[in-house]
Amino acid sequence: MDSMDKTVKFNVKGDVEETSAQEILLKVYDSLLEKEYNPINQIVGYLISGDPAYIPRHNNARSLVRKKERDELIEELVRSYLANHR
Repeated sequence: MDSMDKTVKFNVKGDVEETSAQEILLKVYDSLLEKEYNPINQIVGYLISGDPAYIPRHNNARSLVRKKERDELIEELVRSYLANHR
């Protein structure tokens, strides 16, 4: 079989590994602490408003938090809270 007859699979590095909502929240939290912001207030502000200005660009936190929909991040927070308080 000629090599031109074979299908080649191409994977973009970022598409293979999807960052979980939990990982995103923890990384954003750490970035906010490093910048000496109140991480809870800033994350809540972002989740309520959708305004990415609540999240700093430090450590790529702003683009990271925008990789998931806000409802997915809220879902992770509720799931984690209930798992630890039942």
